[in-house]
Amino acid sequence: MHAMVHGERTLTDIDYARLNKLLSQQRPAHLADWFESAEVTGSRAAPDDLVTMNSRVEVVDVHTHHRQVLTICYPGDAEPTAEHISVLSPVGSSLLGLRAGDTARWLTPHGEGCAAQIVAIQYQPEATGDYTR
Repeated sequence: MHAMVHGERTLTDIDYARLNKLLSQQRPAHLADWFESAEVTGSRAAPDDLVTMNSRVEVVDVHTHHRQVLTICYPGDAEPTAEHISVLSPVGSSLLGLRAGDTARWLTPHGEGCAAQIVAIQYQPEATGDYTR
């Protein structure tokens, strides 16, 4: 399972620091390239349409047009049945750092390409003044 990353990614400084610590313990190959090349911005300067950690994101599958809402979380908080997906998963890592209107792309375990457009950011911690989540 590998995320396919296209274009620039932006991470908040807090997300970058926390993910760097997490990835120093377990760095999936599909995260190495984009994490090292991501643009880092201050949490208070993050645009409100940016997918950050703990963001609730509405996406639509570009092939099936199935719409769903996903929350990007840390591995210990992942509950796929509750649509809380780990940032270390191909779907989670493909969404993090993109903005509303962007299309995330990733591969299934069988090598099938998937894509979903980010329709809206329903919740972003930084937009509500929560810089510690």
